[in-house]
Amino acid sequence: MARLGIERRLGDATRAHLPHALAEFVMFGLKMAWASLFAGLMLGAIIITALLWPDNAPLARYDFLVGYALIIQALFLTFKLESWAEARVILLFHVSGTIMEIFKLHMGSWGYPEPGLLKLAGVPLFSGFMYASVGSFIARAIRIFDMRFVNYPPFWASVVLALAIYANFFTHHFIIDLRYGLFAATVLVFGRTRIYFTPFGHRLWMPLVLAAFLSSLFLYLAENIGTLTGTWLYAGTHGFSFTALAKLGSWYLLLFVSFVQVTLVFRHVLSKRL
Repeated sequence: MARLGIERRLGDATRAHLPHALAEFVMFGLKMAWASLFAGLMLGAIIITALLWPDNAPLARYDFLVGYALIIQALFLTFKLESWAEARVILLFHVSGTIMEIFKLHMGSWGYPEPGLLKLAGVPLFSGFMYASVGSFIARAIRIFDMRFVNYPPFWASVVLALAIYANFFTHHFIIDLRYGLFAATVLVFGRTRIYFTPFGHRLWMPLVLAAFLSSLFLYLAENIGTLTGTWLYAGTHGFSFTALAKLGSWYLLLFVSFVQVTLVFRHVLSKRL
C-alpha cells in the first residue's frame, strides 16, 4: 500500500544515517508528526490564510478552508493514508464536533467573526474538520506505532464514560459542571490501561491517562493558534488572548470521547490483560 511504502522509506532513511539510540528518538518524533499530518495541514492553512488572505478576496477564508479540508480528505483516501473504515469514524468526529460547535456558539462560549457561505447555524463547516483531525491523529498513531492497549476496561464502561463526558459539555450550562468527577472517572476506568507502542525497534509502554494528558497539551497549543490568528474568538475577548487553562481540562476529557470513537474500528488492539 502507498502509505506503507512512504512510512517504510522514512524509517529506512533514518536507520541508515543515525545511531540506533538517536534514531529511535528521531523516529518517535517523525512518526508523531506523520500521524498528525491532517491536523498539521489544517493548522498550517489557518496560519497562512490568516496572514495572507486579502480582504477583498471573492472567496471567504472560511469557505476556502472547507474546500481545502475536503481536498486533504480526498487525497488521504486516494493515496491510502487512511482506510475507508477510518474515514467513517472520522466522519463521526465531524458530526459530533459540529453539533457541539453549534450548541456552544449559540450559548455564547465562542464565535467565528469572519463571513462565509459554508456555515451551519452560524458555524463554519471547516470547524468540524478540526475535530476530525483529532480522530485522524489517533487512528493513524495506532497503526503507525503498532499500538496495543492492555488492561483495557470493559468496552461498555468506556462507552458510558465517553457519553457522560460528551453530555457534560452540554449540560454544564444548565446544571452543575461534573468535570472534576469525570476527571476522577477517567482514572478509575482507564487507570490500569497501558499503551504499548513501537517507535523504532523497542516495544515501549505508557499509561493511557498520561498519554491523554500529554496529547491535551498539544491540542491546547493548537487552540491558542486559532485564537492568535483570529479564526475563532472566545466570549469576552476582541483579539488574541491565551485560552483559559480550563480548556486544557476540556481537551483532556474530549480525548477520551475521541479515543472511544476510534476503538469502534480498532477493537482488535484492545486487551484485558498482558
